[in-house]
Amino acid sequence: MTVSDKLSFPSDTTDAGSSEVWRDWLSAKALPLWSGAGFDKKSNLYHERMNWDGRPVAMSGLRLMVQARQISTYCRATLDGFYDASAQALRCLDVVECAYHGSDGDAGWVFSLAPDGTPADSRRDLYAHAFILFAYGWAIRLTGEERYRKIARQTTQEVERIFAAPGAGYLDTVPPADSLRRQNPHMHLLEAYLVLFEATGDEYYLDRLRGLIALTQHHLIDRRSGLLLEFFDSSWKPSEPASSNRVEPGHLFEWAWLLGEYERLVSPSGEDMTGLTETAERLFRSGLSCGIDQKTGFALDAMTEDGVVFERTTRIWPQTELLRLLYTRQVLGKPESIPVHDLGTAFLSRFAPSRLAGGWVDRFDEAGSPLVDYMPASSLYHIYGAARLLSGRMRETDDG
Repeated sequence: MTVSDKLSFPSDTTDAGSSEVWRDWLSAKALPLWSGAGFDKKSNLYHERMNWDGRPVAMSGLRLMVQARQISTYCRATLDGFYDASAQALRCLDVVECAYHGSDGDAGWVFSLAPDGTPADSRRDLYAHAFILFAYGWAIRLTGEERYRKIARQTTQEVERIFAAPGAGYLDTVPPADSLRRQNPHMHLLEAYLVLFEATGDEYYLDRLRGLIALTQHHLIDRRSGLLLEFFDSSWKPSEPASSNRVEPGHLFEWAWLLGEYERLVSPSGEDMTGLTETAERLFRSGLSCGIDQKTGFALDAMTEDGVVFERTTRIWPQTELLRLLYTRQVLGKPESIPVHDLGTAFLSRFAPSRLAGGWVDRFDEAGSPLVDYMPASSLYHIYGAARLLSGRMRETDDG
């Protein structure tokens, strides 16, 4: 019996109707909300959070990562034909470059800005650098501007100089907060280089993709369980004893999808993708069999590499990663999928109820009660990746 055999979803919408619901939610509600109330016209930067009534929440710092995610989302929405706030997004990108890139006198991008526009946190963060590269990739796709190509290349070179770790991979932050290595920033760097490679055709990015794929195969995937772990020591050994390491089902789905994108972009070169295809399938199957709430179909927050769930809370982003992967697999004719449109309907009902008018509840406890009382802007990037498909876009190659 498969997971989908155990689940029960309402089936009161057709595929077309479901697509229309998602398209309306995305184009008429969510995207206008975050480019309207979610954007500060005085600073030309996006707000970090809003209350559920659509009012911005004052924050002590505006993170580079959030700005980059919003910029990339609105570039993509323009390319997809859902909503055009590209002039705003590109204006924000130019402001971000001036305010964050080397604004403290050192190479690289500062982590966050204070309300007065000066650096609030000057550490260099790999996760944030990955997302500004991701934003430039989509800006290049949208505009073809040479200046965006130049700053993306410069930033990539800065990543190599600032973050390169002894042995393999990269440091999470400089200066380091601890001795741990984390898979997450490496995953998003892979994601950024996929977009930049597709946008530019530059093999400079392909070389870096191959390096990150090798890191994944040799270090990030646990040899004993075959699953992707979250934390490692400085020599890339699992940070905890066997059976006690953290695995996040959402990241299993996200990695499975990204490995599929790598295969799509690189397989025409003749590289053997057999091992990666098997890895992606194993990650997907493991997440589906062990990391899903059997009653609701929603992805749970964390389990061990042995599949023992120890965090039964549910955040919004793992659901969108599951939805995106399920939809892509459905298009590719892969069997044994959870009914994706039914899960999408359940997602909107739980995480994005109509009363929030384009907003969302970011996290629930095990009993289904909200764990937060605000909407983080950072979630829109995840939501858009799934919503664009459920709204009628078939694959990333459908972008203009």
